[in-house]
Amino acid sequence: MDTNLFVIFGSSFLIALSGALMPGPLLSVTISESIQRGALAGPRIVAGHAILEMALIAALMLGLAPFLADEDVFAAIALGGAFFLLWMALGMFRSLPKLRIELGDVPSRGKGHVLAGITMSLANPYWVLWWATIGLGYVLYCRQFGVAGIVFFFSGHILADFLWYGVVSLAMAKGRHLMSDYLYRALIGVCAGALVFFSGYFVYTGLRVFMA
Repeated sequence: MDTNLFVIFGSSFLIALSGALMPGPLLSVTISESIQRGALAGPRIVAGHAILEMALIAALMLGLAPFLADEDVFAAIALGGAFFLLWMALGMFRSLPKLRIELGDVPSRGKGHVLAGITMSLANPYWVLWWATIGLGYVLYCRQFGVAGIVFFFSGHILADFLWYGVVSLAMAKGRHLMSDYLYRALIGVCAGALVFFSGYFVYTGLRVFMA
């Protein structure tokens, strides 16, 4: 087998892992949902993220990159994502007084987690910009190795996400047994606060681009 494919896989994994380790809306939601719903929340959220990325790779190969890289499109995504994150954060804040840890069988959200992975990714304009620039360059390079090049690239990329968010999800789910209800509410509040922060930052970024 072509050694270039393994180089593609390894470099894609490392680049994706470096991005996954950075805090963002997807991480905040993963922490919140894992505490409430268990260790499978993270992998399900990443599954939604992966579905969206597969669709985006196909779109990039069909010529969507210039549209996504347009400043007006970036600003619109930033502002739309900001309002969505703020709406979600406010819902989390409103639920805080009634939140308590349920250590028994917690109903799974299944499809809801997959949808969360999709919406949290779409709400982040920098995720779109990364794919329209760096991601596109990587895809075009890998395409010269045929379908195998794209498969190895995407496999390495998404494996990093599944690994990191799976670890985070498992840690948060296991930690439920060590938490009081007060600490639980505090952590959910921190996650909601993080979403407010990202919302404000996206508003600032979007308005700055529009004004420029």
